[in-house]
Amino acid sequence: MAQSFSFWSLFKISRPANLIIVSFAQLMTAYFLVETSRQGLPVLQDINLYLLVLSTVIITASGYMINDYYDVKIDYINKPNEVIIGKGMKRRMVIFFHTVLNFTGIGIAWYVSPRVGVITFVSAFLLWLYSNQLKRLPFIGNFVVALLTGVAIWIVGYYYQQSELLVLTYAIFAFFINLIREIIKDIEDRQGDRKHGCKTLPIVLGFRNTKRVIFVIAIAFVCAILTVTFKINNASLFYYFGGLSFLFFLFMYKIYIADRKEHFTQLSILSKLLMLTGIISMGLL
Repeated sequence: MAQSFSFWSLFKISRPANLIIVSFAQLMTAYFLVETSRQGLPVLQDINLYLLVLSTVIITASGYMINDYYDVKIDYINKPNEVIIGKGMKRRMVIFFHTVLNFTGIGIAWYVSPRVGVITFVSAFLLWLYSNQLKRLPFIGNFVVALLTGVAIWIVGYYYQQSELLVLTYAIFAFFINLIREIIKDIEDRQGDRKHGCKTLPIVLGFRNTKRVIFVIAIAFVCAILTVTFKINNASLFYYFGGLSFLFFLFMYKIYIADRKEHFTQLSILSKLLMLTGIISMGLL
């Protein structure tokens, strides 16, 4: 029934599949790249790791909620069958859960470490600002979301003060893949965005010029990864990124030939597979 509340709606609006990927990425980072806790024990025995992951998942879910809250009119155009607000949840319920989750996530992070708490607070604020304003601006919103994705990886190494350069490599990888993905999503959603006055890259620059921006970002991505990889000088990392380059070039070729909405929907899914491939590769180091 419209305007009613159900826990299924709350579950769905939180994007559980994405939350699983985020938590999996952080646990893999801790297990394969950090390995030991501050007390010298195996990192998977450290309760603070799970609190850090829980905090990240809660803040991420809260971000999805507030994003859907501000985007409900746009979503009725771009993906009408996936709209939850106004169908499965009232708007005020979304705000209530968003607020509760933010306070909870920041509180847990502060308990783990005040430094982590500050980073989590800034992340929560940026997610709100993104949903409220930044996502309607060209590139800035894409950059912020991609940056926060990278931070979710980086913060594990930052908290444990171990393998920071190696963790940063994967954070850079996550940042660039998600930056490209966010721009792809803007191309996919340009119809609804244009109708509601958004100034995303595809609307400001046009379809073809936005593709050119993606290719410039891809070049910057390759240069950044190569620079950090050479600095680390880990043979396994060379082999991994060498193998991944074939999948990445296929991904870029598909962007080059894409010209319909369903193509960009497929590319958005493929970018998630690239992310998962990157995460799994941590086990090879």
